Amino acid sequence: MTGAIFITLAALAANFPFFSEKIFFVYTAESGHKAFSWRLAEMLSLYLFVGLIGIWLESRLGPVQTQHWQFYATSFALFIVFAWPGFVWRYFWKRTDKG
Repeated sequence: MTGAIFITLAALAANFPFFSEKIFFVYTAESGHKAFSWRLAEMLSLYLFVGLIGIWLESRLGPVQTQHWQFYATSFALFIVFAWPGFVWRYFWKRTDKG
């Protein structure tokens, strides 16, 4: 049960940067449009935040297993895959104003 909640949290966190025009959900971009580089920075910080939650959950069960760079590269790639729906919604979804 905890694993499913954690994966859902990771999927939501990966999509958050694409649903807001505010930088880190606080600051409004000067041009009114948030640059893609800010979205990547938010994704990286949310990846680290979700990773810290994962380490905390693992430490509650026993000793934390040490990981190497391969684990982090793979988990970040999975985090990017989780972000695909938000990316599609932000950049590919065609909005037409009717009226």
